[in-house]
Amino acid sequence: MSIYAIGDVQGCYEPLQLLLQKINFKPANDSLWFAGDLVNRGPDSLKTLRFVKSLGKSAVTVLGNHDIHLMALYYGLRPRGKDPTLEQVLNAPDIDELIQWLQQQPMLHKQGNNVLVHAGLHPHWSIETALQLANELQQVISTVDDQSALAPLYGPSDGEWATVEHTDLRLRYAVNCFTRMRFCNQRGELDLKQSCAPGEQPAHLTPWFNVEGRSTSNLCIIFGHWAALGLHQQPGIHALDSGCVWGNSLTAMRLDDLEIFSVNC
Repeated sequence: MSIYAIGDVQGCYEPLQLLLQKINFKPANDSLWFAGDLVNRGPDSLKTLRFVKSLGKSAVTVLGNHDIHLMALYYGLRPRGKDPTLEQVLNAPDIDELIQWLQQQPMLHKQGNNVLVHAGLHPHWSIETALQLANELQQVISTVDDQSALAPLYGPSDGEWATVEHTDLRLRYAVNCFTRMRFCNQRGELDLKQSCAPGEQPAHLTPWFNVEGRSTSNLCIIFGHWAALGLHQQPGIHALDSGCVWGNSLTAMRLDDLEIFSVNC
C-alpha cells in the first residue's frame, strides 16, 4: 500500500487522471492525499469534486481557500457570477450533497510524522495547537448552514498570532494560516498580499516555513497553495503546487520514499 500526496488540482480533471495512471493508483490498495483547492480556475471542477468524493476512504483532502470560496458562493456570502468555472458546480443537481461532503473535510491531516495542510502552519504553533484549531474549525464548518455562520471565518487577517490568540478573531486567523499563508516576518506577522516566488518579496518577509525557530520543524509538512513557489522540497518541507492550472504540471509525491511523479498540464 502506498500513499501519494497531490498538489492543487483546481478543476484539472484530465491531468489528474493521467497522473493517477502514471502512479498506477489502485483504490483498493493505495491512498491519495489532496492538498486542497480541488476546484476553481480549471475546466472541470464538478468532475474533480465528484471524483474525489467517490473515492471514499481511499482519499483524504484538506480544505483550501478555493474550496472555502465555493462554500461562500453557495451560502450567498459572496456574489455569484464572478467565478464562471464554479458555476458548473453551483448549478449541479447534486450541489447540496457536494457542499455537505466538502464541509466534512478537515483543515489538517496528521498521520505519524506527516502533516497535510493546504497553505501552512503558523511558525509559532506547536502541532498540538494546530490540531486543536483544526478540530475546532472542522466542528464549526461541518455545521454551517447559512452565510451568517460562515462569515466569521471568511475574511482577511493580519498581525501576530499572540494578538488574536484569545479573541473572537482566532479562528479566522487560523483559517488564513491553514489556507492562505505564504509569507510572514520573523515575529510571525502574516502578510497575505504577497503571492510571488521567494526572493521577490519585500526584505522583511520570509516564507513561513523558514521563520527562525519554527515550532513544527521536526515534522514532515506537505502543502500546496503556492504556485509561484512551485515544486519545492527541503528537509521536512514538501510544497506540491506545481501550477497545473497555469499550464505547468500536476505533481504527486509518494510518502514512502518521497519520490516525485508529474504530468504536464
